[in-house]
Amino acid sequence: MELNKIIKTAICVSLLTVVGCTDNFDDINTNKNGITPVDFEQDFNHIKGGFSPMFNNIQILNPPDLYQLQQGLNGDVWSGYMASPTPFAGGINNTTYSLVDNWNGVCWETAYKTIMYNANDIANKSKGKYDQFYALSLILKVEGMHRLTDIFGPIIYSKFGTLDTTIAYDSQEEVYTQMFNELDIAVTELTKRVDAGDVSVFASTDESGYKGDYKAWVKFANTLRLRLAMRVVKISPAVAKLQAEKAVAHKFGVFTTNADLFKVVSAVYTNPIATISGGWLDIRMSADMESILKGYDDPRMPVYFDTSTQFPGQYKGIRTGIAIAAKADHQDFSGVGSVIRSKEVVLMTTAEAYFLRAEGALRGWNMGGDAEALYKLGIQASFDQRGVSGASAYYADNVKKAIDYVDPNFPENNSPAVNNVTVAWDAAATNEVKLQKIITQKWIAGFPEGQEAWSEYRRTGYPKLFPVIKNYSGGTISSTLGVRRINFVQAEKTGNKGGYETGLAKLGGPDNGGTRLWWDTTAPNF
Repeated sequence: MELNKIIKTAICVSLLTVVGCTDNFDDINTNKNGITPVDFEQDFNHIKGGFSPMFNNIQILNPPDLYQLQQGLNGDVWSGYMASPTPFAGGINNTTYSLVDNWNGVCWETAYKTIMYNANDIANKSKGKYDQFYALSLILKVEGMHRLTDIFGPIIYSKFGTLDTTIAYDSQEEVYTQMFNELDIAVTELTKRVDAGDVSVFASTDESGYKGDYKAWVKFANTLRLRLAMRVVKISPAVAKLQAEKAVAHKFGVFTTNADLFKVVSAVYTNPIATISGGWLDIRMSADMESILKGYDDPRMPVYFDTSTQFPGQYKGIRTGIAIAAKADHQDFSGVGSVIRSKEVVLMTTAEAYFLRAEGALRGWNMGGDAEALYKLGIQASFDQRGVSGASAYYADNVKKAIDYVDPNFPENNSPAVNNVTVAWDAAATNEVKLQKIITQKWIAGFPEGQEAWSEYRRTGYPKLFPVIKNYSGGTISSTLGVRRINFVQAEKTGNKGGYETGLAKLGGPDNGGTRLWWDTTAPNF
């Protein structure tokens, strides 16, 4: 993909062989008898059209096979949420740490063609004129693109839209710095409009469930800031504290009720994981989920997963990174449950906000509460979101732990439990143990959003996950540490070679799945 052609010639490229691409493109391709640009600008239609592709491709809603390549066979698996019974490429694939290069292009190209292109287009049409739209586009841009930089590391960000032959990459630190600044712009603009009592012009375009409510969007932006702040805590603790406290201290604050959570509501598409699991039988419950949820006797398990058809009444997960001779060996283990079979895709929960604040409080930051109270509120919010009861008994349990994993079909995949903490808060425990409890519960509450869970696993090492048995990375990826990133895409190596080389230089290590990102340091959590 040659990114310098996306902005000016996104339409022209598809017509290149017919009419060419000329300086008078607009004159040639204007329908003199149809809707004029002035007509199209009524009700901001010339701006609003760019939002839907952004909403629908943060996670690809359709077709499911593209979601599978964007995230399903990457973050969803490496996070410990799900596992595949399918021996793609003869079993030598992402699940066994042989990263498939022609799979990684989907997440890269989707981000640029749907998120960055439309954010840039909206900015060009609205900045300085209709700044409410510009602000909203910035929030969606950060939500979509922080996921990309957390996959690859250095990416094209500040230079996107330039017409240079070579488009340089930003380091991940530069990307995060710009994202914090963009959230500043968005929050300031929308807060000003709320204070002025402006009527939203975004309601008919808003696919989030917020119905155009600017205050709700500010709370999302603040919570997104809190997430990104915590991501950089080990590499840049002062910045992390500043940004986290800024998010919580804002007059509208962060998520506190489940009405606040951020989701994409589709009128047409069901969560693609439902098709991948229920229709294709390509994804199943993971061994990690089985070990932890069963061990805690977690009431959310029947909401997250169905029982196995091979073992009626039982929840059975698959261990990632095992030898799979045939799909039939595990395809009748537990598929995903009712939480997936919905036209609502949740990308940030209120429970996450509480767990982020709990960690911040553990670090001594001003998070508007103490770590224990915020931890319990996170569990309660997740139970309420999933419609299950018993949160108070659950978070008081200081006995139950994860259980050993047993593969009833192939005992060589069995393993003793690796996640070794109870749910109950222990004031006498070390900060490291307290953090493990917080992240383990955040991991459970965040299901099925595997991209965020994978990022947090890389940052903290929690929850502890079963290591792969089969590792075909050729020594580039540790079986203990897991995949740390995805290789840069081949299209960039050929179409933007100079840019790719700037990204490689800023990566600070070889272009493989074992190289740590900027925020993914070897420093201890505390």
